[in-house]
Amino acid sequence: MAGTNPYANLCKSLSVDNKQYKYYDITALGDKFNRLPYSIRVLLESAVRNCDNFQVTEGDVNNILNWEDNQAKEDGIEVAFKPARVILQDFTGVPAVVDFAAMRDAVRSLGGDPQKINPICPADLVIDHSVQVDFIRSPDALQKNQDHEFERNKERFMFLKWGAKAFDNMLIVPPGSGIVHQVNLEYLARVVFNGQEDAVLYPDTVVGTDSHTTMINGLGVLGWGVGGIEAEAVMLGQAISMLLPQVVGYRLHGSLTPYVTSTDLVLTITKHLRQLGVVGKFVEFYGPGVKALSIADRATIANMCPEYGATVGFFPVDDTSLSYLRQTNRPESQVKLIEAYLKATGQLRDYESGDDPIFSQTVGLDLATVVSSVSGPKRPNDRVSVTEMKQDFANCLTNKVGFKGFGIPTEKLTTKSKFMFNGTQYEITHGSVIIAAITSCTNTSNPSVMLGAGLLAKNAVAAGLDVAPYIKTSLSPGSGVVTYYLRESGVIPALEKLGFDIVGYGCMTCIGNSGSLDENIVNAIEKNDLVCCGVLSGNRNFEGRIHPNTRANYLASPLLVIAYAIAGTVDIDFEVEPLGKKSDGSPIFLRDIWPTRAQIQEIERKYVIPTMFEEVYGKIEVGSQSWQALDAPSGNLYPWDDVSTYIKRPPFFDGMSKDLPVKKPIKNARVLLFLGDSVTTDHISPAGSIGRTSPAARYLAQRNLTPREFNSYGSRRGNDAVMARGTFANIRLVNKFLTKPGPRTIYLPTYEEMDVFDCADRYAQDNTPLILICGKDYGSGSSRDWAAKGPYLLGIRAVIAESFERIHRSNLVGMGIIPLQFLDGQNAESLGLDGKENYTINLPDKLTPGQHLQVTADDKNFNVILRFDTEVDLLYYKHGGILNYMIRKILG
Repeated sequence: MAGTNPYANLCKSLSVDNKQYKYYDITALGDKFNRLPYSIRVLLESAVRNCDNFQVTEGDVNNILNWEDNQAKEDGIEVAFKPARVILQDFTGVPAVVDFAAMRDAVRSLGGDPQKINPICPADLVIDHSVQVDFIRSPDALQKNQDHEFERNKERFMFLKWGAKAFDNMLIVPPGSGIVHQVNLEYLARVVFNGQEDAVLYPDTVVGTDSHTTMINGLGVLGWGVGGIEAEAVMLGQAISMLLPQVVGYRLHGSLTPYVTSTDLVLTITKHLRQLGVVGKFVEFYGPGVKALSIADRATIANMCPEYGATVGFFPVDDTSLSYLRQTNRPESQVKLIEAYLKATGQLRDYESGDDPIFSQTVGLDLATVVSSVSGPKRPNDRVSVTEMKQDFANCLTNKVGFKGFGIPTEKLTTKSKFMFNGTQYEITHGSVIIAAITSCTNTSNPSVMLGAGLLAKNAVAAGLDVAPYIKTSLSPGSGVVTYYLRESGVIPALEKLGFDIVGYGCMTCIGNSGSLDENIVNAIEKNDLVCCGVLSGNRNFEGRIHPNTRANYLASPLLVIAYAIAGTVDIDFEVEPLGKKSDGSPIFLRDIWPTRAQIQEIERKYVIPTMFEEVYGKIEVGSQSWQALDAPSGNLYPWDDVSTYIKRPPFFDGMSKDLPVKKPIKNARVLLFLGDSVTTDHISPAGSIGRTSPAARYLAQRNLTPREFNSYGSRRGNDAVMARGTFANIRLVNKFLTKPGPRTIYLPTYEEMDVFDCADRYAQDNTPLILICGKDYGSGSSRDWAAKGPYLLGIRAVIAESFERIHRSNLVGMGIIPLQFLDGQNAESLGLDGKENYTINLPDKLTPGQHLQVTADDKNFNVILRFDTEVDLLYYKHGGILNYMIRKILG
């Protein structure tokens, strides 16, 4: 049981503005503290403050304090960490609240008090993933999209509004407010917690159910994405069990050139760190170059952390951070308290002092070497300099199918396709831009690139340039503050003239909510097998994510989104090919209309001011009239509606008892899917549109819904029946059992081809256990709990992969699915496996983290590594999952 804190003697008093506060003086731990990376100091403070020798032990404190010796140990050192808060968005937040509601029912049915199921750790949920780009290029596009958002998601919104009233310690930010990570940066982040007199001060730390939670590290708040299942445990007061990370020191020096943007910088860093290999590590930025970066620039770099693979990309708090807090209208008293506390605990950074901590390894970048860049066509880490883009795209067309190839035959490279749009005939070919979106948390939080895009638009309009009307253009700001400063600076009319009207406040095109394309365009693309393009200021461009008909998708700064939209193609060299001509016939090049960094910064200083943040965030929790009019249920137990196709009580706790479940052996299991490398959570559990002939569509049609009412998988994450049918439903899924991509597989006893869900259902009727065989980086991409819940409902007992993405491995463990890893240097191919064997996995009664287990596949035997990395992982598995464990714990 929990005891008194053995480090109580480190609790001291701090006086700020004649008020007394308490804090734990971690600087008193000696010289080892002074050598620690700043990110590790945050972990150390949490361990010291929360040490009770139950959830967090003195061993955890000592292991963190001795980080320099422990971080390089081959097997890793397990430590406990208790975050200060949890952040959710509605795609991942709805299933979390659904699980909480179902847990209350389960506790009641087992004789317990359902009111004990409540967030103990503060939780903020921002509704930002539901709005879609249905309407564009009109003054009422924003209102129409928001109206459609409420029409489609009324049940979900009513459920969330119920949750806001039913659960203590949970704030829900209504739809139309902005993107979760920008709202977190501008409003929710505390930096230091607890400003009440005589209270204990401590660093703001956060875990979130979105992988881009890492954006908050740009402000010096340590935070990262976790699985929805793990986040729910944190909300219930559990510590996170984690391996003590290595910390890569990334030194920035020099200055960006006048025409380079922060997006170019982050794409450069993303490629560099992905090549270096930082999966499972912290990256901590330092050096004199950091001082030249705004908090928005730092946040842009931290945001893309999942794309370069690290757990966090951390920028410790410095004077620039404190200035940002003032700019975003945080009270001066709070800023003074933050500064005093961080100074007292050795956590305030001076990037120019040269007094740097010890790192596991150091790398660096001269900012002057960064050039204008995009990334694509299928991965965010495949950076291409803009000057090389034309040749790179040409190579991609002819390369064999892969991350940098589409396999287009030589004779079809010049294929063109004509179509009618609004009464006018147009022509498209390979490389034609079909979607151009200024979207996503990565860049819409950054005034420099947003105002830069506005100035570019203004210059383009003045030069007589325009954007073809068939290109689906959109602007979805990350918060109302963005609209405020775009309007005040006078650039909105030019943006609208080019088709970039404000269409919504949320994660839209980047999450796959790009809406439909004109049917004539779709037919023109499909008829001639064209590789058409999306260009977006986002962070994800995996296959099938942005839109089924944009096979190539490029991440770019908002300025380059506009530039490629004007060009109408990515098959252009901006250096030698003009965007258009002046009235006198002379060429207009991109360099003629591109604003300098100094011009942008001058506008930013003038128009991004505290009163904007005060006005926008002063009313953020009120919501729109539509939100206020929602009549949500009342009561502590949710009144489930059996006919609802959005909110359904999940079956995870059906038949649950107080006793531990008996584990069934995995004997003569079949492989449901035989997969390759880099299978993302988008492949496993897509968030986009529901295909009209899919199992999920058939389920909804049986409930009298029309295709127009299907909405997206992301919006239906509160319904397990839809999500199970949507598991592995991505049209770009490559299954080695089949010759072409798609959400299909083979029922091995008869070799019939069928939809994945239907095949799993057949195996369930046979009582056949299922496994997956995969390549490297299984589960990369967005943190998505349904990428683990869905396979669980399909009957998948284990996943054998060459390697796992960190969050997804954790989610598999949380659902009781066993993650197994091929031994180093081995894979399915080297072992001669074709996936059609019968598999038996030897599971001894006593399992230990990281042990080797034997797998038998017909006549072949091989060993795998059990990727239960900690004793806590094993504990969750024994209970059948983390939520089942929590229920039994609450029941005593």
